[in-house]
Amino acid sequence: MEWAIISIILVVVVVFVALTVKIVPQQRVGVVERLGKFNRLLTPGLNILIPVIDQVRTYHDLRIQQANVPPQTVITKDNVQVQIDTIIFYQVVGPEEATYGISDYVYGVRNISTATMRQIIGKLELDETLSGREKISTDIRLALDEATEKWGVRIERVEVIDIKPPLDIQEAMDKQMKAERSKRAIVLEAEAAKQDMILRAEGDKQSKILKAEGDKEARIRQAEGSRQAQELEAHGEAKAIQAVAEAEKVRIELIRSAGLDEQVLAYRSFEALAEIAKGPANKVFLPTSAVETLGSLGAIAEVFKASKDSK
Repeated sequence: MEWAIISIILVVVVVFVALTVKIVPQQRVGVVERLGKFNRLLTPGLNILIPVIDQVRTYHDLRIQQANVPPQTVITKDNVQVQIDTIIFYQVVGPEEATYGISDYVYGVRNISTATMRQIIGKLELDETLSGREKISTDIRLALDEATEKWGVRIERVEVIDIKPPLDIQEAMDKQMKAERSKRAIVLEAEAAKQDMILRAEGDKQSKILKAEGDKEARIRQAEGSRQAQELEAHGEAKAIQAVAEAEKVRIELIRSAGLDEQVLAYRSFEALAEIAKGPANKVFLPTSAVETLGSLGAIAEVFKASKDSK
């Protein structure tokens, strides 16, 4: 009997402790109601409650959570049905509002994202939808922010995982993509051939220009060489003539300094004439001045005499 009483007391103590002491882990928070009315929040660590009077309504995880939105079939502006998968990352920032503001904020977030997605896609054509994932994600997040602010939930990020058009549209898109790639390849080949022809023509042009410039440079240098040679030859001839003239001038000055007069010069000329007379000529014509000069000297007779003796 005593053991039974002791056991009952121990059970009561354990239940009392369990109802009184609450240990909350990190990044979690509990909502406490006292007699059915919100009283306070249980923070991480040890918390003491009044049994029976205080009750923990719910616990919230304060870490970033993710909610997968089931694939939704929506219609684009150009009447094409596409299936879109999205995922939403959210965080509870107001445990009290998340408890009393809405019965199930995850369900509410999914419904709002679905409705917003249909509104956004309905304004876009298929090509804009396929290429506008970032815009769609941003628009859904902004719409959710406005709605979830009073729920104590903050939307961290919305990601559009996949956008699937109908099978026939996918096949048409594949064919279009292949045609575009084939067209691009043909254009690239044509462009490469064009560039090849342009480069070859440019190379041939440059080669001809360089060859013409080389020939021109060679002719210029050759003409320059000829001109310099002629100038040097003319300069040499001028120097030679000048030297001869200088020598003649010196000779004349020497003759003048030696005191030679016209008669001596005539006599020297006549000596040269005597040498001429030794040749085969039968007649020799003498200047009148020379005859008059040499006549008085009797030189003419001696000259002719010497000439006849030699014959």
